[in-house]
Amino acid sequence: HVQLVESGGGSVQVGGSLTLSCAASGTTSSNNCMGWFRHAPGKEREGVAAIMILGATTYYADSVKGRFTISQDNAKNMVYLQVNSLKAEDTAMYYCAADECSRFAITGQFRYWGQGTQVTVS
Repeated sequence: HVQLVESGGGSVQVGGSLTLSCAASGTTSSNNCMGWFRHAPGKEREGVAAIMILGATTYYADSVKGRFTISQDNAKNMVYLQVNSLKAEDTAMYYCAADECSRFAITGQFRYWGQGTQVTVS
């Protein structure tokens, strides 16, 4: 099992920036994939970025390309989401998720989720 704890959310003005952090513990593995998702009231949950720990390949939703950057610090078991040029529509609860990449490739689902960190842009 993997435990995930997000932090770094807050209230910012349009155009501002934040760094979201996800601390992973438990059975972490270099074969893991990790992702950031967001969920705003009245909207469906949206995947915004993902990273393969081994090789550091990254993926982004079109809505955040060029503004968000996902990165990792393997020594600290941390994954980060740098969010820049924030827009009001970026307001949401942001969640970190993880799973073995091989399993995720089959199921398309992450098994492990954090509790979320709120980002409010106004």
